[in-house]
Amino acid sequence: MFTAKPKSTKANKAESQHVAITFISLGSEVQGDLVVAGNLRVEGVVRGNVRAEGDIEISASGVIEGQTVAARNILIHGRVKATISANGQLRIHSHGEVEGDVTAESLDIESGARFVGYSHTGIKHSADIISMEKKS
Repeated sequence: MFTAKPKSTKANKAESQHVAITFISLGSEVQGDLVVAGNLRVEGVVRGNVRAEGDIEISASGVIEGQTVAARNILIHGRVKATISANGQLRIHSHGEVEGDVTAESLDIESGARFVGYSHTGIKHSADIISMEKKS
């Protein structure tokens, strides 16, 4: 008649937490800075700075033009003209276009993608410098 309540675990809590998704649909245009608490998917146009606490995905029809775009992970199928900062992975898919400098933990540019700018990847903290000089 009564069933036992499942024990709460970290995995269950993570699954039960709702991640907000902001969606800019095809045909929509946003003018101004955009800050989202969760993930962002852009199929329309955003003209301004973009910051997401989660991930950003720019679809093939999506366009972002601004000074900065920042998120945890960024997937680009469309076009971005901005300085990009990804705490995790930045992936420019085969039809994606990026014009601007990028900083990411990991950068993946697929064959056919277009990237114009400078990139900085890897560990965020500076590495120790090893001297190759002989000690006398």
